[in-house]
Amino acid sequence: MVCLQTEVIDYQAITEAVRSNQCGAVCLFLGTVREFTQGEQTKALVYEGHPILARQLLTQVETETRDKWPVHEIMLVHRLGHLDLGDISVAVAVSSAHREQAFAACQFAMDRLKEIVPIWKQEHWADGSTEWVHPSQAPLSPLGRGAGGEGDPS
Repeated sequence: MVCLQTEVIDYQAITEAVRSNQCGAVCLFLGTVREFTQGEQTKALVYEGHPILARQLLTQVETETRDKWPVHEIMLVHRLGHLDLGDISVAVAVSSAHREQAFAACQFAMDRLKEIVPIWKQEHWADGSTEWVHPSQAPLSPLGRGAGGEGDPS
């Protein structure tokens, strides 16, 4: 299942949604808004995405993950809108018979989501400036902002 939402992500509900008596493993990844990115202080993030294309590509990530691993259930949830420090921006939950499969599938799904899903974020820095970034861009330069970059919360 995939979801884009503006509401707070309920990671406990997501975890319960993928749990099953058929599975010995549940892996949950949460991306959260952190305070510092490459030494720059973040005050908040704003996420925007193309709703139709983002849902289609989240579904593609789900399909690709299921094709590679024996996943029982998977949930990919990304939040849009304004997020404060500590807020959860993305959740990926996977259940499988064994932990190795659940870990690998969860990592693949999160990496693939960041690679192809059209969701951008606007960093709101402590100095009052802002910067739009897409997760697939190269990391920030060691000199700080302005070189493009990820600075993502996960």
